[in-house]
Parts: sequence; C-alpha cells; structure tokens
Amino acid sequence: MTMTKFNNARSWLAKTLASALAGLVLACSLPTAALAQAASAPAPAAPPAAVAPAVTEEAVDNPYGLKALWTQGDFVARGTLIIMVIMSMGSWYIIFTKLFEQRAMLKSARSSADSFWKASSIKAGVGALEEGSAFRFIAERGITSSDHHEGTMVETIDKHTWISMSIDRAVGNIQGRLQDGMAFLATVGSTAPFVGLFGTVWGIYNALVKIGISGQASIDKVAGPVGESLIMTAIGLAVAVPAVMGYNWLIRRNKAVMDETKAFAGDLLNVLIAGKRS
Repeated sequence: MTMTKFNNARSWLAKTLASALAGLVLACSLPTAALAQAASAPAPAAPPAAVAPAVTEEAVDNPYGLKALWTQGDFVARGTLIIMVIMSMGSWYIIFTKLFEQRAMLKSARSSADSFWKASSIKAGVGALEEGSAFRFIAERGITSSDHHEGTMVETIDKHTWISMSIDRAVGNIQGRLQDGMAFLATVGSTAPFVGLFGTVWGIYNALVKIGISGQASIDKVAGPVGESLIMTAIGLAVAVPAVMGYNWLIRRNKAVMDETKAFAGDLLNVLIAGKRS
C-alpha cells in the first residue's frame, strides 16, 4: 500500500514536471515564432514624398540700363556716349598698330645683325636689309651723306660731323614715327574719366528736373535715373584704363626699339668714318 502510494505520487510528480516543462518550452517558443513572423512580413510602403512645387524665376527687365540710357537720353547724353566710343576705338587701334610696328622693328634689328654686318660691303649690306625698314632707311641716309659731301656750305662742315648729323636726323625721324599716336593715348587716358563724369552729372541733372516736375520723390523715381547716369562714369573708366596701360606699355617698348636703333646707327657711323665697327 505504501509502495503503491509512493508510485502514484511519483507518477503524478513526473506528469506535473512534464507539464511544467512543456509549458515552459511553449512559452519560450512563442516569442521567437512571433518575431520570425514579424520579420518575414513585408514592411509597409512608405508614403510618397511630397513634391515641391517648381520655382519659376521671372525675368525682370532692367528699365535703367544702357539701352534705356540711349533711347531715353537727349542729344548731350548720346553725344557723350559717341565720343567715348570713338575714343575707345581709337585707343585700341593705336595700341595694336604700334604693337605690330614695334614687333617688326625688333625683328628687323635681329635680322640686321645676321645680314648687314656679315655682308662684304656696306652697300651690299644695305641691299640685304628689308625694304622699307627703319634700319635700311638709316643706312641709306648714312651712305648718301658719306658719298655726297660736297657743296660750298656743306664743305664748311667736316665729313664726320656731316655724316653724324645725317644719321642722327634719320634716327630722330624714326623716333618721331614711333611716337605717333602716343599723344592720343595720353589724351584719352587723362580726359575719358572726366567725359564720363560730365555725362553722369548731366544725367543726374535731368533726372532731378524730372522728379521735381512730377512731384514724386519715391525711391524708384530717384534711384533708377541716378543709377542710369552712373553708367557714364563706368564707361569713362573703361575707356581710360586700357589707354593708360597701353600708353605705358608702348613707351617701354619704344625705349627698347630705340636702344636697338641707336646702337645700329652708332655702329654704322663708326664704319663710315673709321672703317670698323665698335
């Protein structure tokens, strides 16, 4: 009897432990299954992003630009603009023309060292120089003065002085030719800002007169015409700055060209007088 109760108690305890263990296993497996199911489920689609409306930029026409300055300006404003345009075109023409002329003379100076001084005689060297070049002009004047030292008044001057005077006169002619147009550049560089300033003052005067007649002094009635008039000053500076820079640059290049020219003239004088080059 005692063994039967003990066996029954043991079997009941075994069933209870088995039931508790099964419940524990089931409790542990449920969250894992739920997580796996949640992971396998498709994610909800994200709501479409709101599309920002396209920003349209409106082109605003400037009623106070250069076009308005020309169309609405009087004969004084238009004449000032035309004068500054002519000054600018003349400045650029002189700058490029003198630049090409200086390059040609420097090239001729280099070629004269290879052709003139390697010739068998002075006349042969003159024929080897480029036709119409400054160095050929100086050489021809020197040879002419050396071969034609005659006449009552000329004979009173010694041959050395006569040839030196002729060559110096030829060099002076070349230097004067190089200076052509430089006065125009200097004038434009010094007067163009004042011409633009005159146009600005005239434009402001007309704008203030119109404002006074209309009786409206709002910011759009004042700032627009005054800003339009300031374009004249900007144009004057745009004309003057290239002219001043071009003038200084060409002056330095003229000095280099004249150094080559004077060196050639000095060597030519020594050859014509002493028969040898210094």
